[in-house]
Amino acid sequence: MQGFLFPKSPTGKASLIPAPPWHYSGEMITVEYRTDPGRVAELLPEGAELPEDDPGAVAIIWADWQSCGDDFAEILDPARAQYKECFVVIRGVWEDELWSRCAYIWVDKDFALVRGYHQGYPKKLGEIWMTRPITVGRAGPRLEEGARFGATLSANGRRLAEAVVTLTEPADRPGFVNAHPMLHNRMWPAIESDGTQSMDELVTMRGYDGEVADVWAGTAELDLFESPTEELALLREAEMIGGYYHRVGVSWKGGTTLRD
Repeated sequence: MQGFLFPKSPTGKASLIPAPPWHYSGEMITVEYRTDPGRVAELLPEGAELPEDDPGAVAIIWADWQSCGDDFAEILDPARAQYKECFVVIRGVWEDELWSRCAYIWVDKDFALVRGYHQGYPKKLGEIWMTRPITVGRAGPRLEEGARFGATLSANGRRLAEAVVTLTEPADRPGFVNAHPMLHNRMWPAIESDGTQSMDELVTMRGYDGEVADVWAGTAELDLFESPTEELALLREAEMIGGYYHRVGVSWKGGTTLRD
């Protein structure tokens, strides 16, 4: 039986995802703001602490991706390449190092969902939409001062978040919260359902061959909404930092187990 991940099959073609490396190209709309640091601390892994600098900083990021394996087969079969996601990033200090951590994330394709489980991203299914910049016509904003971008997140029929970013000027970087190596948990409950884990790892990862372009900073508006099955609204905005747009490309091959 062949294949990087389930389902295994005689040829391996049925696997939900190909073996790494994986390549990503896309664009992001980011909103950074400050919330109650105590709410951020609740989302850190055991042994991690809040950073002294901006302990309540949060980034909510909308991303429109095209991705593929090393044979680039998905590029000519775009249903297997294109997806959108929205994820929430916080920061924490573990063993005297500063890390970024994805606390919540929603995606709209199954291959992106299970690929995230392999990497330690706690992905759930959702509906993600974001304004696209244009270079011709009038049906969208150009990358220029005053351009406005909208982004929304829904799951299970409920609106969870919506944002508007208004560009003001080109920037050197698209924020600071999602700027460090990731600190994630990979876990799976034991089949006995007795409270033990078959897998319980603290891992880190970082991509390679990264490229960033068309970085713009701006002002941002954000609304988070209550849901009976989500806790995103607990990270309510206390103070807005700002918004960003940028294009990004990166490749990923593997991570490192920090604690097992």
